[in-house]
Amino acid sequence: MLLTSVLFLFASAVKIVSGADWCYQSQVTCSNLTCSGPDLWGGISPPCDGRSQSPVNIVTRRLLIDERLSPFQFTGYQETFHGRLLNSGHSLQLDLPSSIQINGGNLATTYKAVQLHIHWGKDGSPGSEHTVDGEQFPMEMHIVHIKEEYDSLSQAVRDPSGVAVLGFLFEESSSANKKFDPLINALKSITQPTNITTLEGVFLDMLIPAQKNLTKYFRYDGSLTTPDCAEAVVWSLFTSTVQLSREQIAAFNELQFSDGKPMAKTYRPVQPLNGRQMYYSAGHAAVVSTVLLISSVLVSTVGALS
Repeated sequence: MLLTSVLFLFASAVKIVSGADWCYQSQVTCSNLTCSGPDLWGGISPPCDGRSQSPVNIVTRRLLIDERLSPFQFTGYQETFHGRLLNSGHSLQLDLPSSIQINGGNLATTYKAVQLHIHWGKDGSPGSEHTVDGEQFPMEMHIVHIKEEYDSLSQAVRDPSGVAVLGFLFEESSSANKKFDPLINALKSITQPTNITTLEGVFLDMLIPAQKNLTKYFRYDGSLTTPDCAEAVVWSLFTSTVQLSREQIAAFNELQFSDGKPMAKTYRPVQPLNGRQMYYSAGHAAVVSTVLLISSVLVSTVGALS
């Protein structure tokens, strides 16, 4: 009878854990059996144990320059829109109109925007998902796009290159970034999970570095960084960072997880590369500049000789 009871309790515990909701490591506690941290995500969604997972640590000395990684063409990034802003229980999410699109950058086709979300630490501490030479940044924003032919993210993830995510790392600045005020001011309206508000009169160019500074980026094939961790993402992580003050960065901790605790350290640990090659776009500009320089020298030389 005792053995039967023990087996029943064990089976119940396994059922609770295996059917648990996913969460970040900052939410995991010894007494919380309903929350599966990153190490257990594979039990919730098998792709999370795949070999092409994200995020990763970008080792700059191992990058290969890819001349095909041309500058992106951003469509609709300067157009004002009203977007639904919500507390998803894991992050904030801003839904984006499909009129916002990207192409270029050696993408196979045009991709349309779906949503953006942000990952952060605690009170300004490191919180980015990707790291560069082991350095973790305070925050990271992902603008998620899907191939124009698909109607939803759930459709797009069935395609190995169905999703294109633009990643932006944040750095702390001594002064506030006023362009982020509408978003930060709206946080107080979505402190609780499932809270929704409308972010009005904004455009994406407000939230990213100047487009002229977006010619340099890292590229690799990876996955979504939350379950179901689908390996369907073409990643582009820009070297030009977004600047926010410490107070602005800390404001994101006003949001709360479903357990009522401050939403903090909302990032997945870096994943193994497993032999994947990472690329850098700067070679495109460098090659063009070199060709122009050589052409200029040749023209000058010919002119001098004549």
